[in-house]
Amino acid sequence: MASSAPPAIFAPPTIFASRRRMAARKRMMVMQQGTDSAHYLLDDMVEDVLERLAFLRHNSTRALVVGDWSGVLASALAAHGADVTSAAPETGLDEEQPYPFAGFDFIASLGTLDTVNDLPGALIHLRDALAPGGLMIASFPAAGSLPVLRSVMLEADGDRPAPRLHPMVDVRAGGQLLQRAGFADPVIDCRSLRASFRSLDGLIEDLRAQGLSNVLARPGPALGKAALARAREVFAAAGSEGRTTERFEILTLSGWNPSTGSG
Repeated sequence: MASSAPPAIFAPPTIFASRRRMAARKRMMVMQQGTDSAHYLLDDMVEDVLERLAFLRHNSTRALVVGDWSGVLASALAAHGADVTSAAPETGLDEEQPYPFAGFDFIASLGTLDTVNDLPGALIHLRDALAPGGLMIASFPAAGSLPVLRSVMLEADGDRPAPRLHPMVDVRAGGQLLQRAGFADPVIDCRSLRASFRSLDGLIEDLRAQGLSNVLARPGPALGKAALARAREVFAAAGSEGRTTERFEILTLSGWNPSTGSG
């Protein structure tokens, strides 16, 4: 006799701590009230989204913008006649649950999906919030980011490396995720952004200002004084003329709600 038991539901692994993630984003918002806080990653994402929309000649009438604390993208969309809703994790949006609103012909998600535990589910919720034929563009830091910092932390930890930077999605996995989430005509690409720093402390401050600090559920212990001094030395030695260049990889996923075909 066939079993009538429902199929097992497997919860995604808990890689990131929601409490630490929220604290990091709230600290980011406080730091962004300063006049000299770093925001070049978000600036790049917003500019890229606007360029893609112009290329596609996609004129939105009802848009959802997730994660753009600067308000620049929302303002640009509104200037072209769109009714814009803005949301973010720090203002109550749970990206791993169905959205409390839907029917958007365009959704942008900027800099948040790299720290959700259930990324396939989060993409499905984005697709479900789209109107038939709606477009989604999501950008976030990707695999290959912060190679200097990763090597510095390994050097500083010595024989006992600790989890300090979280795992990230690469281009291949991004394509598989879009297909798994049911998007039509998926487009996946990655671009590099470089920034130079006078010190390791400067890089860390920039990461905190942009919500990119460690939000792992099981982070490693804090660096001791000797290890921190070693990390600063290694970081400085990786550069030249008093500056060290770090690289960020930004992954962009875009696709259409296939309910009535793509755009």
